[in-house]
Amino acid sequence: MKFAMPKYITPDFDALGLRNAADAKVGVVVKPGVAPENFHATTIFPEYFRIGGNWLLLEQSRMDGVVVLSADNRLEVKEFRRLAVGDRVVVGRSEDGSEGIYVHATGFRRNDCEGDTFAFRTGRSRETAYSRDYDRLYELLRFEKEHGYIVWVLGPAVVFDSDSKQAMISLIENGYVDAILAGNALATHDLEGAIFKTALGQDIYTQESCCNGHYHHLDVLNQAREHATLAEFVAAKNISDSVVAACVRTGTPMVLAGSIRDDGPLPEVLADAYAAQNAMRRHARQATTMICLATQLHSIASGNMTPAYQVIEGRVRPVFLYSVDVSEFAVNKLKDRGSLEVTSIVTNIQDFLVHIQRELV
Repeated sequence: MKFAMPKYITPDFDALGLRNAADAKVGVVVKPGVAPENFHATTIFPEYFRIGGNWLLLEQSRMDGVVVLSADNRLEVKEFRRLAVGDRVVVGRSEDGSEGIYVHATGFRRNDCEGDTFAFRTGRSRETAYSRDYDRLYELLRFEKEHGYIVWVLGPAVVFDSDSKQAMISLIENGYVDAILAGNALATHDLEGAIFKTALGQDIYTQESCCNGHYHHLDVLNQAREHATLAEFVAAKNISDSVVAACVRTGTPMVLAGSIRDDGPLPEVLADAYAAQNAMRRHARQATTMICLATQLHSIASGNMTPAYQVIEGRVRPVFLYSVDVSEFAVNKLKDRGSLEVTSIVTNIQDFLVHIQRELV
């Protein structure tokens, strides 16, 4: 099955009766970080704004931001905390074009039958057959390796098993990973596996607990903190069998966002939540495919800052989001938070990664 990019259908503003719609209104920021009353909040979908009599597409978006209009009529999405005095913010709560704001939620919708009103097994669960999802993902990743930007959001379960860890390393080394978003735990237990062959003191192959194994991740943290960067630590310990080391070798960016319960943490972990969000956003705004594995809160955070579309060389294309977890609740949580354009797969992360690596490499 060869990958085919879904075609984007541009809205016909004449047919919608919006040829003579009013321009979008703006309000001016008078206090840093505070939007004007009645501000428009962005969605994950393509949005158009009537500016100077023309409908302009917002090319770089994210959910729950506000739209700032520059002096030369360029549109930019900003988080509230980045608003500056004098910024002109688009205001209006209607999304049907009547206020110069049009949210185009059906741009990638197929014209064929959407299915019966009543049907069995329309949700995503442990009983769902995922064969077609896997086949589509294989072809998508082959395409994205050459034409896109693949962001992986990883929980520590990825490196708790020897086979899944090796699969992730192989995907990095073979060009199927453009950036990794993770936390302190993923990198810590990855490096623990490289040095001690354990994760949280448990052998990553046999799953047997080792004597004093609960010290292993703490020893790794302590040793790593002698160095300014993870690259220096990897070099000093001559670490090669590691996701972190694979990122260092290939120059693949890895953003490690800290949390309130972190041990250590490792060097380069961003303890400031907003600094971490900014660093993650730099990759999320480039993402054409994002795959979230076994990390519920990190997946929600990443998904919420990633739009459902990208504009590449003037063409609008979808962004593909995958949420993969053994828990049905976890994979469906991303949809509950508003990131609607996501494919959920309920499966063991180790099996998922091994399947992907064996097919692609």
